Amino acid sequence: MDFRLTEEQRSLQTTARRFAVEQMTPVARELERTATPVPHEWLRRYAEMGFLGINVAPEYGGMGLGNLEALLVIEEFARVSSAVAFPIFESSVGPARAIEHFASEALKRRVLPAVCRGDLVVAVAMSEPDAGSALTDLKTTARVEGDEIVINGQKRWSSGSGHSGGYVVYCRMSDAPGAAGIGAMYVEKDTPGVTFGAPEQLLGFRGIPSADMFFDAVRVPQDNVIVPAGGFKKLMEAFDLERCGNATMCLGIAAGALEDALQYVQERQQFGKPIVDFQAVQLKLADMTMKVEATRLLIHRAAQNASHALPSMLESSVAKCYANQTVREVCGTALQLFGAYGYSTQFPMEQRLRDGWGWGIAGGTIDIQMINIASALVGRRFNQRA
Repeated sequence: MDFRLTEEQRSLQTTARRFAVEQMTPVARELERTATPVPHEWLRRYAEMGFLGINVAPEYGGMGLGNLEALLVIEEFARVSSAVAFPIFESSVGPARAIEHFASEALKRRVLPAVCRGDLVVAVAMSEPDAGSALTDLKTTARVEGDEIVINGQKRWSSGSGHSGGYVVYCRMSDAPGAAGIGAMYVEKDTPGVTFGAPEQLLGFRGIPSADMFFDAVRVPQDNVIVPAGGFKKLMEAFDLERCGNATMCLGIAAGALEDALQYVQERQQFGKPIVDFQAVQLKLADMTMKVEATRLLIHRAAQNASHALPSMLESSVAKCYANQTVREVCGTALQLFGAYGYSTQFPMEQRLRDGWGWGIAGGTIDIQMINIASALVGRRFNQRA
């Protein structure tokens, strides 16, 4: 068992870090200030660098690398900010991969090359006002009428909503109860009947837009079906990879916080010496480092064991749960080490804490991950409604 990255992986990591730090740091600060997403011209730059669709097959415009390579790049961008990392996340561990794994060949060739060129961002629309953790309670419907599918309903907490050009929409596609009736459709932003609510004002995630989506007799061709009714299990398998991406966002934020704190405590002087000379500070640095390193190993295990396929629910949930907890603890400690500077919006530490906290809510809460872990251990799902 070799824990070292290959030469090619290290080269990709170095390239991503240099680009993220040198090119995207000022962009990230502007996105945070204006609460706007990565501009299209930067998406094109991402595409030119090969950062979009890293693990998407070459026949669809991707690089054809593995999941681990995609996560390495996401981590480096997330060190700068979640907002600049998000388009990479969506293209390599998010809804674009669900399309690659499960959609028709025609839909793959219509959507994925545009994603990899930087011409299109695809978001996922899962949650609803009454269906979050209880996702199988969703009420958005998709009914066959002739050669079309008619969609009606409402979605909430869709990251990228109102900005992304396409959406993987979870729908109730039959009258079968619970998960048996759920599938997914691809819906383009400008399809008649699709409208958006006011942008959400969130504690963090500035630069990652979110808004309610409304579907009023939205008609799409049957070719837009990604997974038919009864395919909920497949959708959740694809979401196991997204959990690894969520965990990697947390890892990048925590690793960036640790890196900044390590530099700061060696420069900041109190009582006539650098504060790193105080044992209390040393213990904090050690604890932060252990958590960051353990998080990285859990994520890389899940990705490597899956290689080009989809990670297991157990390994992805363990990685996400631990990463969600780690980023909150590490960023909180780092902010404390920075003192008043950490609490100031003139410096990025408070943003790291706000964004990091959000990832433990997005993509399935920490408690839901723990339930997933227990389910995997005993080999059955638990009935939360009993």
